[in-house]
Amino acid sequence: MTDLETTTDVRWDLSDLYDSIDDPRIEAVFTALQTRSEAFQAKYKGKIDSADLTAATLGEALREYEAIDVEATKPAAYASLLFSTDTSNAAYGAFMQKMREKGTALSLPTMFFSLELAAAPDDVVTPLLSTPEVSPYKHFVLDTRLHREHMLSETEERLLEETANTGARAWDRLFDEITANAVFKLDGEEMTQPQVLSKLYVADRETRRKAAAAFTEGLQANSRSTGFIFNTLMQDKNVRDRLRKYTYPEQSRHLANELSKETVDLVVDTVYRNYPVVARYYHVKREILGLDTLTHYDRYAPLFQADETLSFEEAHRLILDAFGEFSPIMRERAAEFFDKNWIDAAPAKGKQGGAYCSSVTPDLHPYVFMNYLGKMKDVMTLAHELGHGVHGSLARAQTLLNFYGTLPLAELASTFGEMLVFDKVVAQASIKDKLALYAEKIEGTFATIPRQTAMYRFEKAIHNHRRTQGELTLEDFGNYWHTEIQAMFGDSITMGDEHRLWWSYIGHFTGSPFYVYAYSFGELLALALYRKSQTEGAAFAAKYLDMLSAGGSLTPQDLVAKVGVNLDDPDFWQGGFEVLGGMVARFEELWAEYQAA
Repeated sequence: MTDLETTTDVRWDLSDLYDSIDDPRIEAVFTALQTRSEAFQAKYKGKIDSADLTAATLGEALREYEAIDVEATKPAAYASLLFSTDTSNAAYGAFMQKMREKGTALSLPTMFFSLELAAAPDDVVTPLLSTPEVSPYKHFVLDTRLHREHMLSETEERLLEETANTGARAWDRLFDEITANAVFKLDGEEMTQPQVLSKLYVADRETRRKAAAAFTEGLQANSRSTGFIFNTLMQDKNVRDRLRKYTYPEQSRHLANELSKETVDLVVDTVYRNYPVVARYYHVKREILGLDTLTHYDRYAPLFQADETLSFEEAHRLILDAFGEFSPIMRERAAEFFDKNWIDAAPAKGKQGGAYCSSVTPDLHPYVFMNYLGKMKDVMTLAHELGHGVHGSLARAQTLLNFYGTLPLAELASTFGEMLVFDKVVAQASIKDKLALYAEKIEGTFATIPRQTAMYRFEKAIHNHRRTQGELTLEDFGNYWHTEIQAMFGDSITMGDEHRLWWSYIGHFTGSPFYVYAYSFGELLALALYRKSQTEGAAFAAKYLDMLSAGGSLTPQDLVAKVGVNLDDPDFWQGGFEVLGGMVARFEELWAEYQAA
């Protein structure tokens, strides 16, 4: 198929939120909510952190706080969704900034609530958690109180919130605009980031080499700006962490994910210890490609000359069939995204790279964002985001304060969705196609587990450098990046100097520090759970969907207990690598069969 046939014009319909940036309902929402927020403050301030707090008062306050938050979330979500489709649109950028500023103003009157809820005496709050009025919010209350020692005074919290829009959030927005609008020139043609990166997956090695060089050149043009943004945001985080009494850079992320440092370290150390499986695979791939050495632009080279493509409609059918074989409910929830235009998949200049699923609020529905270019990896990306989408759709059974799960468990659902589609495709493929499919799946898994762990280790290194030695030079960034990424590949791939700048386009580093380990966590968890699903059959599907439907109403430990998992069990995490090792072994077997045929 041609690029024209495999790309798509599918765009989402955001009218469930608002009609346009000029929709008068947006201003009306803020006006009404400002009055409502101020009334909330007048009614409850000073009554939550009080020895006289009752279940009736706390329950009523929680429901009103939640109701305000539901409506306040929508304008900001709408602005963010719009901006990601065209970051070059100045009106969208200005609108997003306006929504952030209005959101900040709206949050100030209610800011006291979480502070008082965290500070209230244990002997007052604990008995209330089992009452009918408060028990539906038990997890939210306990999670809020976990942060108590890191909260500041109300005056300080208000100041940090008001300055964030012209501080960290502004720098992060600038980074998004720079990277989304970067131009990459390949053979005289100007390309977007997704377009030039897609050339790293073509069969012709010279095209891959030139695409990698073009990508590096495009990154180089903005490297002084991106380096400065990274340094600024790392120092901003350093200051905020110091004020909040976090003792190490990633501590706030662990707390937000409701995971202990010990649990995260267990997962990261397990991944690091299993890096050799990466080299094992790439040594075989080098043999198949017939190359003396592999470079960074050979990582995703297809095994054979044929470059498989699927139209968006074919991907649509394939994913729904795969989801449906696991659970009719899962298929039904995913089908809504196609039927009701909840997906934006059309590539476009100025469109943000990458992919995401935004769940917005439980009274609405999630939206999926990606750039579909017809490759199998795009099919898997769509399956990944629809896994998130099904999770968000099922979690609508919860109210907002129990809606959002932590990041590592969010990645579980997306990876599980990918696995369902992979097995569907590979079951009907020839040996040659199975080889190619296994290669794509293994490489995708490597990108999610060991590579994200390497990125997490990179983040730890640069944040620690910024705090102990000051600003990093581009060379410093490149050295840390090269060390961690090369360690993942061992002696199987030579990561050249050109690759030393490829840290500088990754938005998670600026927008969500230490987010990346959630991918490693979620993918390993999904691999191990997928094995359970194959042995337990339909009974597992029911438990799995029940876990997703719980949203964020339980801790990660309690959520996965629904499917019989203990997050602190080293054997469980190693079991995920046994699945991955089994995939590599199957790949080796297929290569032997192919040679013998």
